[in-house]
Amino acid sequence: MIFMFHIGRYFLLLKRAFSKPQKFRVYRKQFFFEINHIGISSLGIISIISIFMGGVVTTQAAFGFTSAWVPIYAVGFTTRESIILEFSPTIVSLLLAGKVGSNIASEIGSMRISEQIDAMDIMGVNSASFLIMPKILAAVFINPFLITISMFLGLLGGYTMGVFTGAVSSVQYITGIQYGFMAWKIWYALFKTAIFAFIITSIAAYNGYYTSGGALEVGKSSTRAVVWSSILILLADLLITQIVFTH
Repeated sequence: MIFMFHIGRYFLLLKRAFSKPQKFRVYRKQFFFEINHIGISSLGIISIISIFMGGVVTTQAAFGFTSAWVPIYAVGFTTRESIILEFSPTIVSLLLAGKVGSNIASEIGSMRISEQIDAMDIMGVNSASFLIMPKILAAVFINPFLITISMFLGLLGGYTMGVFTGAVSSVQYITGIQYGFMAWKIWYALFKTAIFAFIITSIAAYNGYYTSGGALEVGKSSTRAVVWSSILILLADLLITQIVFTH
């Protein structure tokens, strides 16, 4: 029953959050602020992790293909498939769930316990819409761009590590990246990213918005936001993969 209560309250909050804004100019300004706050500020850590993970995938693939029947360009192919299909959209989104999700939950939770949200409601401001909608729209907009950069840097990291260690030549790696390439897989990854961005921001905002108590409860809300966002991202990934690759 408690689970169903939270589901119902979550969707009611989303209904409030996506009601018609009173002043589009204010929301537009908040939208661009959130793009920088949620997206651009995460670019550094995403870049570092993508480069190193691309190198790790390439190295493992190169030394894992020991059979003479497996062409060496399969290293580039494996790296491309791993980076585009799962690592960049899913693993990076899990990283953002920890970084961005906890930040949103603690930010809104702090406003709740300091009664700033109550003050907004008393003044007639739709606090749910003002605080939550720009965050969700900004994340859904900017995260696919971040994941695209992650894909590029992951493949670049794989190229650098593979060629530097002598595990694969430049020509072989590039041949593997190009082999059997299908553009729809990138769109599939970006679609997943947008879904994950919605999950991260909405779940974090929900946990923060309904925080009660003191500073300790803000920390608990932040933890719950990360845990539930991660679980739902993995569940959504499974469902989307099943739908796309089994039909």
